[in-house]
Amino acid sequence: MKFDLLYELQMPKPHDERSEWRCFHEALAQIDLADRLGYDTVWEVEHHFLTEFAHSSAPEVFLAAVAQRTKNIRIGHGVTLLPYKFNHPIRVAERVATLDIISNGRVEFGTGRSSQHEQAGFEIDPNESRDMWQESLEIIPRMWTESPFEYAGKYVKIPPRDVIPKPLQKPHPPIWAAATSPQTWELAGRNGIGILGLTIFVSVKQLEDRVRAYHAALKEAKPVGKFVNDKVGAFTIVHVAETREQAIANGGADAAMNYLLYAFRVLGGFADPSGKGMQREYADLEIKSTPYRDLIAKEYPLIAKMQKGECTFEELDAEDMVIVGDVDHVARKVERYKKAGLDHFISLMQADRIPHPAVMKSIELFAKHVMPNFR
Repeated sequence: MKFDLLYELQMPKPHDERSEWRCFHEALAQIDLADRLGYDTVWEVEHHFLTEFAHSSAPEVFLAAVAQRTKNIRIGHGVTLLPYKFNHPIRVAERVATLDIISNGRVEFGTGRSSQHEQAGFEIDPNESRDMWQESLEIIPRMWTESPFEYAGKYVKIPPRDVIPKPLQKPHPPIWAAATSPQTWELAGRNGIGILGLTIFVSVKQLEDRVRAYHAALKEAKPVGKFVNDKVGAFTIVHVAETREQAIANGGADAAMNYLLYAFRVLGGFADPSGKGMQREYADLEIKSTPYRDLIAKEYPLIAKMQKGECTFEELDAEDMVIVGDVDHVARKVERYKKAGLDHFISLMQADRIPHPAVMKSIELFAKHVMPNFR
């Protein structure tokens, strides 16, 4: 099993003039350490307008910096947003190929669509975002392998052009898709691409079911690329410390709860009088811009409890949805993920208010005491 890190570049308030500088440079230092400790891949999201939750709106720039600081760790877009109003597919093909060259062939190309709140900022009709994603997904690998390339589709029309540069990896970097719903897991399988899932409100048993459905869909794949990427990855919040008590004191439990709250747009019903959690200024807007929230809530029963402020960290921990504790506790949970069928175990460690030194220590403890058990 591979072991990866995921970055959102989280930055809770209060902010000062150097907050973003610290966040970015601390993340680079963490990734440099992960490279030296033998982590396999670092994934960087693309998000827009999500103050505090994700200040990663230009991952292609951040990952270029990562490429120059590291030697071995693979460099993953986790993910590039493909609806063409976010990123025109020609520009995606050019940027990813360039990153592959300067990283000496270490790129993993993850793809996705983002939230309706973000789509609205780019004037994207959410009812068309999946079709936009699919069209770009199909033509970008062709741009990397055809010269000249020509295309006339529903959203994009490209006259005969030589899209350059070409990736160093031949025929092209591995392709992935982010998935939150079971339907997207199966869609990724049918496209013959890897899956980047998440464990937010998803139990290990549900994860097993999704992995099984993904592999079934792979059997009928019509690959969009020149080869099938049949790997499964999923991320969760991870914080490791010398003791479970220290992991919680570092903010590991709070980070997990706050991430889950924000990610599912249910912040409005969960007060945080302590002020320790991230202030979710756009929570109400997020809720209103998600017409499928009732369907999501039905699929993830814990959301209703979260909305009422009744869901505890212990409940999430019991379902293995988050991993916070000492090395033995963490290793036992990772074992369950391995049995669920993951090829890539992806940890989000730079989260909420966990201090930079504690994140560095977590990265080190996980590499030295957890990863060797699964290599």
